[in-house]
Amino acid sequence: MSLKTSVYLDYNATAPIRPEAHAAAVCALDIGANPSSVHARGRMARAAVEQARGEVARLVGARDEQVIFTSGGAEANRMAIEAAIGAGCRRPIVLMTEHDSVMRPASASGQWVEAWPVTDQGVAHVDWLAERLGRWDKADGAPFVAVALANSETGVIQPVAEIADLVRAAGGTLHVDAVQAAGKISVDVSALGADTLTLSAHKLGGPQGSGALVLGPRAPLKARRAFSLGHALSPGQELGLRTGTENVSGIAGFGAAASAALRDLPGAAGQAVWRDAAAERMKAEGAEIAGEGAPRLPGVLCAVTEGFPSELQVMMLDLDGVMVSAGAACSSGKVQASGVLLAMGLAGVLASSAVRASGGWSTTEADWIRFADAWIAARQRHAQRKAVA
Repeated sequence: MSLKTSVYLDYNATAPIRPEAHAAAVCALDIGANPSSVHARGRMARAAVEQARGEVARLVGARDEQVIFTSGGAEANRMAIEAAIGAGCRRPIVLMTEHDSVMRPASASGQWVEAWPVTDQGVAHVDWLAERLGRWDKADGAPFVAVALANSETGVIQPVAEIADLVRAAGGTLHVDAVQAAGKISVDVSALGADTLTLSAHKLGGPQGSGALVLGPRAPLKARRAFSLGHALSPGQELGLRTGTENVSGIAGFGAAASAALRDLPGAAGQAVWRDAAAERMKAEGAEIAGEGAPRLPGVLCAVTEGFPSELQVMMLDLDGVMVSAGAACSSGKVQASGVLLAMGLAGVLASSAVRASGGWSTTEADWIRFADAWIAARQRHAQRKAVA
């Protein structure tokens, strides 16, 4: 099998790098200087970083100074959660379908984490949140609420602006993980009402190893300058919120990818037609579509098929030159029952029988057709083998 003739539908894990991002990253590597240096090459590196900051800011309707570059979405999520807890927020309320990069730092915060349920379509129970915040004891500190704008496994989009109104009325802080949504649907940090919002370059066609934390006007962390015993300590990078040299090439590639994603955004919704056509063919073979009744990202399809284990689906498709996933790709390659699908009420055996196809900037209609062809062929072969056994 040649990678050139294969079909890649695992964009939610990592999108192929865009040509613009590749060129920008290589150009930044060629500068070969530290952006904190004051000489000519250092200034060139700094210019590359600041240009990218503006490009990322425009993708989410923010100002340049609101964007803090990180090593990725996971670090940005951790920074936001730690800052909120440090600012006095208590008892984090985390949607049950959140990514581990939110779940784990919330659990490690030393606070009791409250599980916020979802419907059988994977949509947040907003009434539950309203009731919980309505009886919040202010003696426990301010509430902290975490929700992903779009789920990584099902593509389900959450009513974040409505959630933000509830959190703001309760005097709380809202953190929004927009890693999967950015570049696929319109994202505006102000319209969403997010206090903090996270992004990742490699989900929208940038290099791996670069992300951003976007600060809203009520963000629990601000640019800082530290002083001790009358001597200024190093303020660090990124407005004093991080230490260490910036990943100039990764940041430059991130900026170029963000700019390209914003340019291509008007056409992104069209992929839903191709996805839905594939889904209808799969449903005829016994698959069910997770979150089908909810708003979803246009290029994400999570299909659940009883009696057809996830790992077997992924392997059979891979052998046929079609690359997909069994869900979130952050568990060291392990395939296990999906916590997202379990939270949506699916039984364990069904939650272990899901496959996720996710497209993006370079996906074509032919890719979705070939995926459906390969999946149907694999499904029929598996059914025949079971019948013989």
